[in-house]
Amino acid sequence: MTIHKSAEDYLESILILHERIGQVRSIDIVNEMEVTKPSVSIAMKKLRENGYILTDRDGYITLTEQGYAVASRIYERHRVLTALLISIGVDEEIAAADACKIEHDLSDQTFAKIKEHIGSLPGI
Repeated sequence: MTIHKSAEDYLESILILHERIGQVRSIDIVNEMEVTKPSVSIAMKKLRENGYILTDRDGYITLTEQGYAVASRIYERHRVLTALLISIGVDEEIAAADACKIEHDLSDQTFAKIKEHIGSLPGI
């Protein structure tokens, strides 16, 4: 199944929020991503229907195994690409924003080579 960039962004945000604050609710995603409540509501419904998240009766959101796999893949790409861009002199804030744009479209082969290259750089 093909997953869209926006869905990947939501899943990544859920993972980041879970690591930062523990339990995640829709309002946390609204604040993190600076999107509207209705947008988050629609996205969570689609992610739930497609098996990427679970929502309990108190409104807490957790990633399923499938959702975690997507989220961790995107988050790893984000971290590695940000580090690479910073290492070549890009400002940290710009590097993070650019990494977010790149992380979704990069082939697995190219990303593997970037990881390989970054591992050989001193200080990273």
